[in-house]
Amino acid sequence: MPRISVFYGIAIYMYYRDHSPPHFHAIYGEHEATVAIETAEILDGKLPRRARTLVSEWAVARHDELARSWELARTGQPLPTIEGLE
Repeated sequence: MPRISVFYGIAIYMYYRDHSPPHFHAIYGEHEATVAIETAEILDGKLPRRARTLVSEWAVARHDELARSWELARTGQPLPTIEGLE
């Protein structure tokens, strides 16, 4: 599972050939959530409120890059690093 971004202690991962809907995994300490690329909403798991807000903000800002990475992952291609929040 490649790590595609890290910001404010939050690590973002995307699995190769993962199931639909398109999503990524956000890990913050012992918390983990699966987040939909299209809506930036949590599909499964939990994050603390501040981490959830940051992940959602990042996902909206990086939507196109996330969608492209999803397509690359589905075909087993290397995933680029996506810039975090500043």
